[in-house]
Amino acid sequence: MIVENAVYPDEEQMAGFLEPGHTGPIYMINLLRFRDKAEYEDGRVTELSGRQAYDLYGSAVGRLLPKFGGGAMFKAEVSRLSLGKVEDLWDVVAIVQYPSKQAMLDMLMSPEMQEIGAHRAAGLAGQLNIETVDGLGAWLGQDKSGGA
Repeated sequence: MIVENAVYPDEEQMAGFLEPGHTGPIYMINLLRFRDKAEYEDGRVTELSGRQAYDLYGSAVGRLLPKFGGGAMFKAEVSRLSLGKVEDLWDVVAIVQYPSKQAMLDMLMSPEMQEIGAHRAAGLAGQLNIETVDGLGAWLGQDKSGGA
């Protein structure tokens, strides 16, 4: 398995996201890796760490998500890898719920998101974003899985 963190999706990944298919809620699993020091694409000078820059983005997204029917479901610091191997661990895992892929796309294209995106790019060394569907679990009020 090759693990490659990225800040933006490539053309193939974006095309896959835009393909017709699942129309219900999606749950995006975000594995986040921060830069030591924020690096803004517009060249602005900053003393912010990557995490601090990303937190500016994350706070704004937290306020924006409900406008598009979504919500931050889970966020936690990564403490260690208990199974498997990767070269470098991520710093944070977050799960965000959207009512549909279209709602996520609408949010991503919104003027508000365009304003705050610079903080995301400045803060991230890279991330994995895993789209999941048909979510079950007690925290969703749908515990039909019988456990993990």
